[in-house]
Amino acid sequence: MSTTLAEQKEPQIAEKVAQQTVFSILIALSFTHLLNDTLQSLIPAIYPLVRESLKLSYSQVGLITLTFQMSASILQPLVGLYTDKKPQPYSLAIGMSFTLLGLVSLSFAHTFAMVLVSVALTGVGSAVFHPEASRLAHMAAGGKHGMAQSLFQVGGNAGSSLGPLLAAAIIVPFGQGNVIWFSLAALLAIVVMLRISKWYKGNMHRAKPKKVAKQLEQPHLPKATVVFSLTILLVLIFSKYFYMASMTSYYTFYLINKFHVSVQSAQVYLFIFLFSVAAGTFIGGPVGDKIGRKYVIWISILGVAPFSLLLPHANLAWTAILSVFIGVILSSAFSAILVYAQELVPGNVGMIAGLFFGLAFGMGGVGSALLGKLADNTSIDYVYQVCAYLPLIGLLTGLLPNLEKRKS
Repeated sequence: MSTTLAEQKEPQIAEKVAQQTVFSILIALSFTHLLNDTLQSLIPAIYPLVRESLKLSYSQVGLITLTFQMSASILQPLVGLYTDKKPQPYSLAIGMSFTLLGLVSLSFAHTFAMVLVSVALTGVGSAVFHPEASRLAHMAAGGKHGMAQSLFQVGGNAGSSLGPLLAAAIIVPFGQGNVIWFSLAALLAIVVMLRISKWYKGNMHRAKPKKVAKQLEQPHLPKATVVFSLTILLVLIFSKYFYMASMTSYYTFYLINKFHVSVQSAQVYLFIFLFSVAAGTFIGGPVGDKIGRKYVIWISILGVAPFSLLLPHANLAWTAILSVFIGVILSSAFSAILVYAQELVPGNVGMIAGLFFGLAFGMGGVGSALLGKLADNTSIDYVYQVCAYLPLIGLLTGLLPNLEKRKS
């Protein structure tokens, strides 16, 4: 009889443990995301150097971003779909190994073709990292999924903001070859990832099987509504990341061209913008847990419009100030969008994470290439005049169903 009672209690104990937030894992994931995205952000940070040394056009700069982002975006949903069925605890370290190889290659890349190969390898590393790391954040969340995704994301955005600053301090003054020093950060990330992987392997019970997840989390929406809602979310991702592409790929060129600042000063301004992106990311998830993700998405994307419309007409000081508001407000959307989508399609955490991270990378790459072509045909100032209207697409958020009400 006692054995039977113990067997009955085991699933209850396991479920109780699964509902506990594991902050040590979330912090470790955020730290590895910081290292991963610091390394990834070195690519756009050294664009002025590469453009000068290889005599590249804006279109070729856009092609570098497109190659990097597409190598990441195409693979991410496939990685997520595969690991939803067969979780791979050590995939994080494998992904970072590709990034390491890409960095070493980039430090020796003195032709345009070699630069493209190097950034493609780095993109593959990102494709492997993001879906599984997002799944791990979901597993360690203990029900606080918005907070967990924000904590995970803030590490990545903090890393993205550090890349230009480190490039300004180390790579711009001393040359492209110094990229190789950042391979030490990749090695550190691999060490931390191996420790995370051990926890992952020992806590597979936290990942609910797809059928169970659907029963527990299904929002009970018609299939057509789910498809329509996902389409709206993907359009919002397009709006967000096309505008982000204008900032991450061309903001330094815009400042140099319009205000005649130095390359190093432009990198500092880019750091200010990207640091504000990191701050905004952390806000979105916890606020979404409290007031509803739809409202965070609404405020985040549409709320940027007044600032983006003012930016092309501002002086240098106001440009820096407006970029902070844009970064904080716009970046708060992604965690809310991702968790909202995961709630729409429960049981597919990895696939949805891969789809949305992949689309974010893909839209950033396509946006960078198209905006580079536009800059070549017109001017870099005109690019910002056009992009100023993209946040108005946020009006589509009003068409999304309110999942919180349906769950209650």
